[in-house]
Amino acid sequence: MRAVLTILAIWCAGLGAAAQFGKISILYQDLEAHYSSAGPVGIGLMVSIVGIVGLIFGTTAGLLVTRVGARRALLAALALGAGVSVVQSFLPAYPIMMASRVLEGVAHLTIVVVGPTTIATVAPRHWQAAAMTLWSSFFGLTYAVLAWGAPPLVAHWGDAALFWVHAGWLAGCFGVLWVLMPRQVALTPVRSGKSLLAQHLEIYASATLAAPAMGFVCYTVAYVAVLTLLPAVATPGWGGFIAVAMPLVSIVVSLTLGVWLLAYVPAVRLVQGGFAMGIAAALALWLLWGTGLGEAAAALMLAGSMGIVQGASFAAMAQLNPAPRDRARAAGAIAQLGNLGTTTGTPLLALILGRVGATGLAVFLILFFALGIAIHSIQARRRISG
Repeated sequence: MRAVLTILAIWCAGLGAAAQFGKISILYQDLEAHYSSAGPVGIGLMVSIVGIVGLIFGTTAGLLVTRVGARRALLAALALGAGVSVVQSFLPAYPIMMASRVLEGVAHLTIVVVGPTTIATVAPRHWQAAAMTLWSSFFGLTYAVLAWGAPPLVAHWGDAALFWVHAGWLAGCFGVLWVLMPRQVALTPVRSGKSLLAQHLEIYASATLAAPAMGFVCYTVAYVAVLTLLPAVATPGWGGFIAVAMPLVSIVVSLTLGVWLLAYVPAVRLVQGGFAMGIAAALALWLLWGTGLGEAAAALMLAGSMGIVQGASFAAMAQLNPAPRDRARAAGAIAQLGNLGTTTGTPLLALILGRVGATGLAVFLILFFALGIAIHSIQARRRISG
């Protein structure tokens, strides 16, 4: 029972980490008005700076966590995140706000590196796939909840209320995990005289450490871009439904069909299967474009396929890397390449949609999903050949 409660508490910390992105997205227009002198680029940077921290320092965080320890790192990140949200509730001057977002990026990165590493270690073997799939749902679920609950909260209590609720959530996670977070999650540091750059290269040269991340970036480059842009270009009257339904379908499929399949199929094979299903969904979306109901059905099929990839990618991290210190390094790579995908996917797809429309969307999805299948095939052959 303690293991289950610990996993749920860490997952709740993950929800708080995702809200570090989501709260700014929800308040985007209000912040744009409040910080009008910063302009659209400045507000856009306020959203993305958390991801940029992960993009630059993702793998470094995985290396450093092995030295600091999982418990200490996670509790420090939760305390930092709560404190930063309190500061942000006062809507301080733009330079202070941006400095707080950089610190928030550090807290976010630490949570998303320590979270899956600890869950994979704490979960009993027969629960591990389900626990990793649960963890993978944190981003989509948080956005769905914020889209539903944040607007009435802000309308009644003001912008500061969202920051205070977020701070309280992270503080609550801190208190629970202070009690539950195990001290014995041993992330033994890699004893090496190599430079930080050399250690990074070692991670990305490894067919076990890097494989989950290299496949995951093909998912993230598509996931956020599609959720952001597809509702806006969908058949009139269907965009709102697609915007709400896609993340929910992704989560439900991941936690049901995905977990069931992981009991019978190795995680890497399931990632490839999810990408193959995504290719079929992309073709269906192209063929049914403009039909309304058919287009929405294809979009939900696409969401389901990405839900499979999402959960199986984190399960692959645990399956391919049984040692906790290796999981920390693999999780750092997932954070780094995941942020690369989320940062680049939306502007790239926006450019493609503006020029070639639905055909470009299908080609964009098919190319990245096929790349994900190919990368995992190459890495699997490398693991077999040694």
